[in-house]
Order: sequence, then C-alpha cells, then structure tokens
Amino acid sequence: MTDKSLAERRSHNTEGLMGDASNVQAIQDYWGRDGLGQAILDALAASGKNLDTLTIDDLAPTDQFHGGGKAATVRLARLAGLSPGTRVLDVGGGLGGPARTLAIEFGCHVTVIDLTESYVRAAEMLTERLGLGDRVTHHSGSALELPCDPGAFDVVWTQNSGMNIADKERLYVGFHRVLRPGGRLAFQEPMAGPVQPLIFPVMWACDAATSFLRTPGEMRALIEAAGFRAHAWDVMAAMPGLEPGAAVPAHNIYHLIMGDAMAAITHAGNRNRDEGRMVTVQAVFDRP
Repeated sequence: MTDKSLAERRSHNTEGLMGDASNVQAIQDYWGRDGLGQAILDALAASGKNLDTLTIDDLAPTDQFHGGGKAATVRLARLAGLSPGTRVLDVGGGLGGPARTLAIEFGCHVTVIDLTESYVRAAEMLTERLGLGDRVTHHSGSALELPCDPGAFDVVWTQNSGMNIADKERLYVGFHRVLRPGGRLAFQEPMAGPVQPLIFPVMWACDAATSFLRTPGEMRALIEAAGFRAHAWDVMAAMPGLEPGAAVPAHNIYHLIMGDAMAAITHAGNRNRDEGRMVTVQAVFDRP
C-alpha cells in the first residue's frame, strides 16, 4: 500500500472512539496543543541541543511521550524481534519518537496514525529535520477506523495509546485486519491493577469519564478473541530503568504538554503504582 493510497482513504469518522462525537472532541481538546512543534524546538535549544544536527537521542526527552521513554521503545522492539525492512503501522504514534527509533535503530519502514492533528504536524516537522521522510510517514486518523488495506503490514505497534478507547474489542479486531498472516502485534499499555479505583488525574484523563483501563487478564482474553496468539507477555509495576518518584526534567515532553498539571499527575501516578492500582504491560502477539 502506498502513502498516496493511505492518504486517499484517510477517514475522518472518529465516532466510536468513546461512543459519540462529543467525547471524541473532548479527547481532541484534551490532547491538542497549538505550536507544539516550535515548543519542542525551543525546549531542545534551551537544553543546549544544536537544532541543525539533531539525533533521535537528542529528541528522545521531547518526542517519546510514554512510560519508559526511548528505553521502553527499544525494549519492546527487541521483544518483537524487529528487523530491517519490516513494515510497521504505529497506531497512536503521536510525535513520532518510537517510529523514528524503529527506522534508525531497526531499519523499519513506519507509517504513523494519530488522532491529534497538532501531534501529526509536529511529528512531520521532526521527521523532516532528521531526513527520515522516506522511511517514516505521518497521517491523521482514528485507531478505530484504520485507513489501511487488509494485510498491509508486518507489525502493528502501539505504545500507551488505548487508554481513552472504550471499544477495545473493535480496536484489536482492526489491528488483526491490517496485519498480514504471520505478522505481529507489539504493544505497551497501562492496565488496571488489582486495587481499584484509579486515582486521578492521570496523564490521559482528568477523571474516569475518559479513562478505560481493563485488567491484564481481561486484555489478554479480548486480544486472543480477536485472533491473536500470545508470544510474550510482561506485566510490570513500573517500566525497567525508571527510578520511582524521579523528577521530570523541565524540558521534558510531559511538562511541555501537561504544564502545571504535571505535579498532580505525578503524585497520583506514584500512588497508582505503589498501591497496585495500575500496571504496565509490554506484550507481543502473533497473527496466525
């Protein structure tokens, strides 16, 4: 499938993300940030980076918007056994940090889909700056309405992108559709821990109205019901390499996007982790 055909088939029907269009708009409003690309460049310059010679490691604090950062991306890629030439669909790929990492460090060709227009624009700018436009492309679209041909990809990849999606059954059926037989699903996702309820605010939601976590057991069952077979399944209280309670640097993407809310989010996140209210899963599934 060419990038042109993907663009031609791009769907703007995001109803179903959480059940109705008003909730979709709420998610757009929650995540959208005007001028995000320039804010990232300003943060990189303020931290001493040369904007004319940026690398994926320079970008990592500002474009890996998920738990564990670039180290978690590399860990998942190794778990999935990615190799040069692999065609990857990154669903909810945001600012493109994982996609650029997969392109440079693993030789993949990556198509990124994200619902938030401001992220797509910023991602395109960063990918162009690194000269990766021939290996990484960015498109606007809904995870529940993937504008892709059946069997078009070797790997479907997603990191911390399903927390706002209620209809997870539909989500994983869609992943199965766009994977070729013998392809793989690789994901990282926060899930409900044994102690409930979740304490808010969390990174993706101010309250329970837009947060839809399920337990690891529930998630594994629905993914297998969609037609996948488990290859690797790793449930963690915290991502390896993260120091519990560590401060988030001022120029990190979390502060750029969440601003003053980060203090409350960090406090709630520490409690959710320490009290067993939330876990993180990295997993790889095969599509027979």
